[in-house]
Amino acid sequence: MAVSPTIFPQRRRRPPPTSFLSPQLSTLDLLRSLHSLSSEISSLRPPRFLFKRNSVSIIRKCALIAVIFDEIFRQLNHQYSAAVFSPSSLLCFEEMFIVLQRIRALIEDCSNGGSKLWLLMQIEPISSTFHELTLDLWTLLEILPKIELNLSEDVDELRNLVIKQCREDKSFVDPEDNRLRIEVFTMLDSIRKEIVPDHSKLGELFARLGMSDSASCREEIEWLEDEIQCQSDEKSKSEVVSLIGLVRYTKCVLFGASSSLNSEENLRRCLSSEINIPADFRCPITLDLMSDPVVVATGQTYDRMSIVLWIESGHNTCPKTGQSLIHTNLVPNRALKSLIAMWCRERRIPFAAAESSEGQNGVALNKAALEATKMTVSFLLGKLGSGSQTVETLNRVIYELRVFAKTDSESRACIGEAGAIPLLVRYLGLEHPKLQVNAVTTILNLSILEANKDRIMETDGALNGVIEVLRSGATWEAKANAAATMFSLCAMNAYRKRLGKKTRVIKGLLELAREGPTSSKRDAMVAILTLAGDRETAGRLVEGGVLDMLKEVMGELPEEAMTIMETVVKKGGFVAIAAASHMIGRLVAVLRSGTDRTKESAIATLVIICRKGGAEMVSELARITTIEMVIWELMGTGTARAKRKAASLMRILRRWAAGLEGDVLEEFSITMALQ
Repeated sequence: MAVSPTIFPQRRRRPPPTSFLSPQLSTLDLLRSLHSLSSEISSLRPPRFLFKRNSVSIIRKCALIAVIFDEIFRQLNHQYSAAVFSPSSLLCFEEMFIVLQRIRALIEDCSNGGSKLWLLMQIEPISSTFHELTLDLWTLLEILPKIELNLSEDVDELRNLVIKQCREDKSFVDPEDNRLRIEVFTMLDSIRKEIVPDHSKLGELFARLGMSDSASCREEIEWLEDEIQCQSDEKSKSEVVSLIGLVRYTKCVLFGASSSLNSEENLRRCLSSEINIPADFRCPITLDLMSDPVVVATGQTYDRMSIVLWIESGHNTCPKTGQSLIHTNLVPNRALKSLIAMWCRERRIPFAAAESSEGQNGVALNKAALEATKMTVSFLLGKLGSGSQTVETLNRVIYELRVFAKTDSESRACIGEAGAIPLLVRYLGLEHPKLQVNAVTTILNLSILEANKDRIMETDGALNGVIEVLRSGATWEAKANAAATMFSLCAMNAYRKRLGKKTRVIKGLLELAREGPTSSKRDAMVAILTLAGDRETAGRLVEGGVLDMLKEVMGELPEEAMTIMETVVKKGGFVAIAAASHMIGRLVAVLRSGTDRTKESAIATLVIICRKGGAEMVSELARITTIEMVIWELMGTGTARAKRKAASLMRILRRWAAGLEGDVLEEFSITMALQ
């Protein structure tokens, strides 16, 4: 076989640390606990699918040990004191307690400890662990002094029987478990050779593993993904990914695609309002949970897609500090990414980690995983293109593609190369809202891959279909994901210019930013910010009423609004500056009571307005009687960039004041003197 059983390391799960610690109990309590613990083990049900024979063997021995400790405990409780036992005997009791704890943990782990396939890969070391624990029982029972136990003849014979059984116990791997493992390896090898597995054999294999429906397969995938995060060896991680590919393929072909009743996107969008996301996990640009955190030259961390678009929009500064970037290299913040993934797993929150050259959970896909992905995609697209499926079936298929497209770059490439985009375009209409949401979200997830951006832009009807969803989608979720698709496509400069020339795109984004719920507004505004980086598009945004929109949403999303305003005024030319003149008073209000970030954007916007707008704009600002005090305060307490911009604005005002004559000069001088 191409896949060797030895490539899989031992399982991450172990007995809890308390299983290896002395219980620190009195003699009476210790014996009571030994009786209780051995009785509890004897009442355990052996695992249904794996390690059944190993478990039954050790459970039977523990049942006999429970009888022995029942008698010891009763005799001590009624006739003897703790002094009956020597220190060595008491030490044996403590060691026995530890061994029984480990036996219980091992059986429970095999019964419901996570991934069944991962357990199957570990049958040799786990079987050895059963044997080692049995030998420990033999040793401890053997060295306990017979005279101190004072057992009845019948119970003493029972003790001798257990000792004999434990001594003669041989390490073994259940033949049924071993056959099952070989079948799994054979299945993986077939897939690696591009041979489509026999569905009946696949169904039989998974039934023997206890996976007989879509829900159990989804749970198995989640457990395997958890195992990946806890492994350090890249080769073993890659092989676990091949198991995930096998389960995902099986789930689709045998049990049907997933239901979208609990939309992952809905869950992710509820995070901002319903779950307190740690501030360090949010991207400073979008304020959303980061999926691929990277560090820029200033040491600040951003989500990769957000900072890439920021830089490609023409900015050469760090959005948070305002410092110039001495280089634009992005260093992955792997430690933070792992923390975010762990935080999401603990709360059962889908974590869509963005990858570039890496695959599932940052692991490159091997041949088996890649071929399983191709087979799954081929099966799903065959269903989608058959034309004879019910709406419910189509919805499940598209949702499965949607989830697949979030997984890794290889999956996105497979789906795009297989021709999914033209098929998805058919379901962007208004007839079925769920289909529309899943179709546009699948296109969004596919667009993360650069090659798929080209496919979306070149496929007849794809771009127009997404734009139509943006303008008149059936739900806010559909519109928001269409806006997010625009944002993703804008990562390429040529497409940013092309989209910026489409009036429907600009109108759709502005309407969504005005009317949508907060999460949808944010998606729209991130796309608007990206488009505003192009000078021609910035002018079109001004003509479309972007500044009026910003005025309306400033109270709800002040940081996003101020960032867009700064960019529009900077890139939009004199038309944008003239249109922003009526916002001067509001900008000053932000300087008084905004956050550090909004103050920074507001002062930078005022500097641009005054420098490029001429004396009329400066005069308008100078007439605000408290402007001097506001600027001085910002120079003292603002961020580094805000201080620089405040100093620049102060120089502009003073130079302008020095050239004034008449009443206006007198009014401005009095204002300065009062401050």
